[in-house]
Amino acid sequence: MCSRLSFVTTSEKIWKDIGIQSEGLLRTSYNIAPTHHTYIIKNSTPDRLDYVTWGIIPQTAQIIKNEGKLALARAETLLTSTSFRIPARQKRCIVVVDSFYDLQEHFGPSQSTAKRYFSKNGELLTLAGVWDSCNIDGYNHLSFSIITQQSEYFPNTRLPLIIHESELRKQWLSNLQINEIEDILLTDHSNMLDSYNVNAAELLAFNDSFQMHLRID
Repeated sequence: MCSRLSFVTTSEKIWKDIGIQSEGLLRTSYNIAPTHHTYIIKNSTPDRLDYVTWGIIPQTAQIIKNEGKLALARAETLLTSTSFRIPARQKRCIVVVDSFYDLQEHFGPSQSTAKRYFSKNGELLTLAGVWDSCNIDGYNHLSFSIITQQSEYFPNTRLPLIIHESELRKQWLSNLQINEIEDILLTDHSNMLDSYNVNAAELLAFNDSFQMHLRID
């Protein structure tokens, strides 16, 4: 499962890998958890990055309460889920990360395990997502969820749906028919990933340093 994200990169690399010109100083983090903010590309503004809360808050919400329960959306039920079916049709996005973590908690931090997943060729990862907005007290609050799938190449865990190629990213952010969305949800590019073990206790302690990228045996 995609439990945490890492966004440690530069404006130059974002331009090189994705073709998006980022403005201002990027807020990087080695350890992004649900309810935290990170960068996405929305279908309504496909030429820029937006800094948005992870964990979708439905448009109908009366109060802004994000406990991270809707941080992930299953590809298999995306188009029928009460929480995600409208965003899946109208508000799709791409989540930009350098890597992500699969954290398995077992009887406390010392017994937990974690893996870091990243691109074999060193490029940034672009993950499929959906976003939504809710206006409460005059404030337009943006949030997103990451779409996950059962990977053919990593069968023991669910991984984010990777929107890898430039044309596929453009397609995901364009106006699509239901059958076109379904086709993309069936793609599996997780063979482009590599992984290794990292320190789960530090991840759970919200350590936000380069140590989170260090490999452990």
